[in-house]
Amino acid sequence: MALCSSCRTWTWHCLLALFLLASAAYGQLSPSFYAKSCPTLELIVRATMIKALLAERRMGASLLRLHFHDCFVQGCDGSILLDDVGSFVGEKTAFPNVNSVRGYEVIDEIKKNVELVCPGVVSCADITALAARDGVFLLGGPSWAVPLGHRDSTTASLTQANSDLPGPSLNLDQLIAAFAKKQLSPRDLTALSGTHTIGFSQCLNFRDHIYNGTDIDPAFAALRKGACPAQAPNGDTNLAPLDVQTPLFFDNAYYRNLVAKRGLLNSDQVLFNGGSQDALVRQYAANPALFASDLVTAMIKMASLTPPSGTPTQIRRNCRVVNS
Repeated sequence: MALCSSCRTWTWHCLLALFLLASAAYGQLSPSFYAKSCPTLELIVRATMIKALLAERRMGASLLRLHFHDCFVQGCDGSILLDDVGSFVGEKTAFPNVNSVRGYEVIDEIKKNVELVCPGVVSCADITALAARDGVFLLGGPSWAVPLGHRDSTTASLTQANSDLPGPSLNLDQLIAAFAKKQLSPRDLTALSGTHTIGFSQCLNFRDHIYNGTDIDPAFAALRKGACPAQAPNGDTNLAPLDVQTPLFFDNAYYRNLVAKRGLLNSDQVLFNGGSQDALVRQYAANPALFASDLVTAMIKMASLTPPSGTPTQIRRNCRVVNS
């Protein structure tokens, strides 16, 4: 009888251990999440990203933005990657995303390459996060240990994409509130905004700032007016670099631009306009190591955002559609 009782106790402990291991595997994020299930994952992502950036350096910024727009809606769940199919409405047609967010084909390529080696294991959300990190690093920026273990949502939210993604016309208080909604501090906001040291924006996003802004260098405004006519929709999709100095190299020039009143977007320049972030902007402008350190901290915090508890998830076979 004692032996039988001991067996039952042993069995219960084993079951409890298995439950806890399973909970850890699916509930906690870790840079080593795929260490055993897909050990070559990061090599595959890096190789595909090198190929993508050799074809177009701008793609590094595009994939970073894709990751940002994913995490700010329902958490980092790959929902932005879902196409509109039948009655399913995704996030790609949200105003901040439509005809603007790009890089989906690169994510498809990485997913295809990963599936060849580790079928059904790695989420599209994690692939997007790794691609964003590698894009920054390959353009000269810092690297960081990406929190992995996200799963892919089976839902998307057009409404939340339209409401929660910060727009280019927001003032500082509105930006701070938008980031606080995602558990990100004003310091995180200012560090993450520094990713605008790479990439481009469309005229429709900065027209009002260059024509009506009062906190902009006149010579810089005149330069940008050359490719952005005052009357919409003329030139709406014309591009200008977010960083006038080094748009294809990841550095801290963005903050020097802000100090010189050469922020392209209103939402950039409000970070240095007599407000609470002025001192930090000056610090980042003078100290690239401080910017890099704070950026890494903020990127890891943002990449740790998860969908609400109870959200149905899966590992998508194709990043564009929910598994059938």
